[in-house]
Amino acid sequence: MPAFGFAHLRGRRHHSDVLEYLERIQATLDPFGGRFVIHGPPAEVLEGDWPGSMVLIEFPGRAEARAWYDSPAYRAILRLRTDHVEGDVLLIDGVGPDYDPTERARTLRAEAERAGEPAA
Repeated sequence: MPAFGFAHLRGRRHHSDVLEYLERIQATLDPFGGRFVIHGPPAEVLEGDWPGSMVLIEFPGRAEARAWYDSPAYRAILRLRTDHVEGDVLLIDGVGPDYDPTERARTLRAEAERAGEPAA
């Protein structure tokens, strides 16, 4: 099952360190099968508020995503971004091709019932 590195970046600056980070990041992703899915420009916001931009990087699985983030190669460039761009970064598992949101709802209802909570 794929896993994703997701970043919500704000206050982006075109500092030379950030540009160097962009020039070097792909080489840190390649050994872990990472690839950019989204890199970028502001999204069209349909509901709510979304300041900043987003980045989504796909990996074959959570182990590869974590290994990339902890790798010496990535750690060597990380400060080039974090010193100049504010943001939140997450690792999250994706869902498989057979994912069924109806089944997820059933599971959540059952958990709520076991906890004695109404599933409103």
